[in-house]
Amino acid sequence: MIYTFWDEFFWYWYSNGFEKVFYIFWYFFLLEAPRFLVMDMVVLFAFYRSRRKKAQIYEEARQKLYFENPLVSLLVPGKNEGAHIYKLVDSINKQSYTNTEVIIVDDGSDDDTPIICRSLLKNGLIDVFLRNDVRGGKASAANLALRNAKGKYIVHLDADTSFDNQAIERIIIPFFVDKNVGAVGGNVKVRNQDETIATSLQAVEYLQTISVGRVVTAYLGIYKIVSGAFGAFRMEALQRIGGWDIGPGLDGDITVKIRKLGYTVAFEPDAVGLTSVPPTFRRLSNQRLRWNKSLIRFRMRKHSDIFKAQASFNFSNFFAIFENIFFNVILDIIWFFYMVTIIVNNIDHLGFIIPLKIMIYGTASFIQFLIVLALSNRWRTEIKLILYIPLMMFYNGYYMRIVRTLAYAKEIFFYSSYNDPWNPAKSSDKAREFGL
Repeated sequence: MIYTFWDEFFWYWYSNGFEKVFYIFWYFFLLEAPRFLVMDMVVLFAFYRSRRKKAQIYEEARQKLYFENPLVSLLVPGKNEGAHIYKLVDSINKQSYTNTEVIIVDDGSDDDTPIICRSLLKNGLIDVFLRNDVRGGKASAANLALRNAKGKYIVHLDADTSFDNQAIERIIIPFFVDKNVGAVGGNVKVRNQDETIATSLQAVEYLQTISVGRVVTAYLGIYKIVSGAFGAFRMEALQRIGGWDIGPGLDGDITVKIRKLGYTVAFEPDAVGLTSVPPTFRRLSNQRLRWNKSLIRFRMRKHSDIFKAQASFNFSNFFAIFENIFFNVILDIIWFFYMVTIIVNNIDHLGFIIPLKIMIYGTASFIQFLIVLALSNRWRTEIKLILYIPLMMFYNGYYMRIVRTLAYAKEIFFYSSYNDPWNPAKSSDKAREFGL
């Protein structure tokens, strides 16, 4: 009788039993599945069940919004965004909520951004155009826009983002549902999902980590980052904290500052914005190196007071940051030791272990993706992404983990975020001087 590989594969696992499977894949069963699969499913069920019950409350909040009709200031800071500005402004001018002002700040662009923006201003398509002749950085540009804003609510937008027609209305409604809401995150999805393999994988990632992940963390009260691509704030909250601080992770930083003031931070899954993501893995790596350094710089250094017993101590703030550090930094370190142990102790059976790992993680990713599709109003365009699910284990499990860990190491040992060209050197030098 001739035995095939799969005969030997199934016999190996059958003869060893589930105890062997659990022993090999304990990292998945004890750490990843409970947090990113089971908890997500339970919380999503609870969230959407309560959401249906509160449908009348949301409708009343929408009516209050239109009755009060507050001015909403849309801030768009950016550099060299000439290719995206018109599409952004066009989507803003198609919004269902119209009492808005559009403020664009050009942070020292050397493309045609100034020409395009002055034309938009002349034709009444935007309300304010400001320009820094010398680049000051994104935080500087955002704060300049904030100083010129008149709205009761502020919406910070990235220039390469466009929006569903009811996006602005929907991101403002939570302020009328709960008066303690200080900031609301929008549901950011990938616009150029079909451009390359890199953008398709990011599209799946955004659906899992934003469309689902932020619903879960917001429901649990530990939502910790309002995306700069599409995030709304109470003007009074921004004034109390003094606007944005300099740094590569200013979105997460300002969210933590608002939480520390006692405000609730909400997430609105029906407020959808579409953003362009890096089309190559090289550009994606550079982006994520910058993003992940902020976890060390802001959460572990600047906001370390969250972990200290003090009069203003808040458990939800403590747990939000602890959960972030535990699942991203600590577990990454554990994972590397786990992988070395598995390889060393099972070197002769890796041919059986690797296929089963692909099956387990592929099944988990497939279940996550089906949940995303069930909740998405764009499932007809997103369902094609199912072809990339088999690659997500390598994308999330290896590629992103290595990039994250490298970013943490560079920031912990070398404070490399202060040398990141994303910020002007003069701004980074001041930030380091004042501990920002």
